[in-house]
Order: sequence, then C-alpha cells, then structure tokens
Amino acid sequence: MPLCNFESFALLLIENEPMKNQGRALDVPLVSSHYGRHYLRFVQTHGITGTSVLENSGLDLNTVNDPDTQMTIRQVCHVLRKGSILLNDVTAGFRFGQQLDLHGHGILGFALLRQHDPRKLARMVVQYLRVSIPLMDMDIQFTGDIITIGLSDAWDYAELRPTIISIYMGSIYSLGTQICRDFTFECDFPCPDKSLSWNKLADNVAIHFNRPTNRIVMSISPHQPRIDDASMANFLATARSRKQLDTNDNLRVVNLVSQSTLNDPGRNSSLEIIAEKLDMSPRSLRRHLSVAGTAFSGIRNKVRETFATRYLKETCMSLEKIASLLGYSDPSSFSKAYRNWTGRNPGDV
Repeated sequence: MPLCNFESFALLLIENEPMKNQGRALDVPLVSSHYGRHYLRFVQTHGITGTSVLENSGLDLNTVNDPDTQMTIRQVCHVLRKGSILLNDVTAGFRFGQQLDLHGHGILGFALLRQHDPRKLARMVVQYLRVSIPLMDMDIQFTGDIITIGLSDAWDYAELRPTIISIYMGSIYSLGTQICRDFTFECDFPCPDKSLSWNKLADNVAIHFNRPTNRIVMSISPHQPRIDDASMANFLATARSRKQLDTNDNLRVVNLVSQSTLNDPGRNSSLEIIAEKLDMSPRSLRRHLSVAGTAFSGIRNKVRETFATRYLKETCMSLEKIASLLGYSDPSSFSKAYRNWTGRNPGDV
C-alpha cells in the first residue's frame, strides 16, 4: 500500500513532541482509509452496519472505500468509540488487531527487501507502524533474544485508551508470530473483563493488567524461515489473496445455510433459527449472503423446490402432507409457492 502524503508530517510530530491535545492537528488526515475499511468489515461480521459506525464522524462509505483518502485522528477515534459501544466486547480491539491485513503491506515489503536479521526486521516493523498508524508512539529494545516493544500515548484518548492499546497489541502479535514466540502483554489499565477471556485470544500468550507501562515482550524463535524466492512468492500470494479469502468465507456461509436447510426444509428453516445455529446474528447472516450474491429466501426456496418435486414424483404423499413437511400451513399456500418456483401446478407434476 502506498505511503500517505502526510507521513513525513506524521513522523515529524511523532519524533519531536507528544501529540496530546494538539487542537487542529487532530483534523490533519494521517491514517489511510484502508484501516477504516477493515474496521467496518470487522464490525459487520458482528451484525453492525458500517453506516451506524460512521454516523456523525464526517465520513461515509464512499469516502472510506476510496483507497486514496486519509482519515483524521478525530475521525478514527469517533469511529472506534462508536464501534466499541455497539460491539460491547472489551476483547474486540485485540481481535481486530489480529485481523488487520498488515502482512500484505507491512511484512511483505520487508520480506521483499530480503531482510534476514529478525532484530532489524522487528525494528522496521515498529517504524512502519509508527508512521502508518500514528495513534501510539512505540519504542523497541533488544536483550539477547528478547524483544520488548513499548507503547505510549501519542494523543489523549481518555476512555478509548484500552481499545487502541489492544488493537496495537493484536497487530503486533499477528506480525510478531512470523519471527517470535512466547508473547507477554502488559497493560497499564485494569482488566476490563475476566482475565481468562483475554488469555484465550491467542496461543502462547500471557496478558497482565495494572502494570506500570504498556509493552509487549516476546522471544525470537530459534528457527527463522528462510527468505527466498519461494517465501516471497508465498507472502505475495497471501497478500493478494485477502479479498479472495473474504469471498470464500462468504461462500462458506452460503454452504452452511444450504446444508442446514437441506437437513430441515420445514418450519425450522427460518433465517433466525439458522442464524442461531451458526452462532451469528440474522443481520450478519444476511450480509454474508448478500456479499456472496444471494439471499436466504432464494436458498431456501431452491431447497424446498427440490424436495417438493421429489415428493410429488417419487411418493404417494398428499399435498397436505408435503405442504406440512416443507413448512406451509395449507396446500394452497404450498401450491402457490410451487407455481412461483416452476411455473407448474403440483397436480401436473
């Protein structure tokens, strides 16, 4: 992803003074809309619409979807604050950070430079994040095979601090797994929820609260991947395949809905019941199906049409019995639906 036009200004601010209560600086476009699009996709998987998160932020869907636009710090904070309220999940920040597509435009770029030294690679990752997402300032230290990354506020976030710190920690964990193991996260705020739920967010991690500072401690893995042409090709394929993976996820939901409807095409094949079976909200289920180019009613109607035709051709069941099995209250309702599907009357079949 190309660096934003304001990165030199962002880097200057980061390196020369803490950016707290900087007034008009809050309204300087510093953050790529790339991250806004990812956040909207994240909240939408939880049944929350993008328009509800963008409300009163000065942003709209067209702006966020424009790859050449930047968001201001004020806008980023507004969106994150609104999203946090609607998500009502204190671990959402860390999980969003884990899902950010930083491998595609961060670690990939460093791999292309054929950087073999994990310490130099870690330092480059930190510098990249400091400039690309200037929400927190960062420093990095090395003690033997231990890497320590400290986080400090670049702005006054008030109650939003835990969310933003969690996003950074999730992102650094996602990137750090390329070269490190045994992660320890230390947060200077109280645990917002049960500690157990936090420690289940990722493998080989420990998360501690009420510590003096915010920092990530991780050890360099003794077995570093060899950065050769094949490795770079793999990184490149991963980055370029992100959209395809998202599409496949939506197609997976379509298949799950189809299978669930095949198992029970009757009254239990409602959108609400199937969404509950899939541990999704009805709104989120509709969105996945819409992105995949279909709708719940279309899937269910196709399944019911298939069952109905088989029942009519291969059994001696009455129309009343068939109607009941397929979730219709009476034969006339079923007959009307069948005509809509096939253009034929059940009796003709």
